Amino acid sequence: MAKDRITRIYRVRIHPKLRDEFEPLFASVARASVAGAPGCMQVTIGWPVPQTPDDYAMISEWDSAENLTRFIGPDWSQAHIPDGMAHFVADCAVQHFQHPAHA
Repeated sequence: MAKDRITRIYRVRIHPKLRDEFEPLFASVARASVAGAPGCMQVTIGWPVPQTPDDYAMISEWDSAENLTRFIGPDWSQAHIPDGMAHFVADCAVQHFQHPAHA
């Protein structure tokens, strides 16, 4: 029986003065910390647009709710922020969407 896939959308607003330091770490360290997790099928980074210059996104697709729970824990509302990156975060939010196996 096929399992439902889960899309996790992490949105982060950074402190603007830290942008130059944040961007390469978000693309490398933060992305790798998610992409390397068992069950993570894909990670896409969303870069800011002029209207929201301090907002970034990381969209990850998971092969199952079980593997996402192994990665983040039972409280999916918790952001996964790698060591040394919390000082960049002014605000963040996480949302999830499922892709039913039968669809």
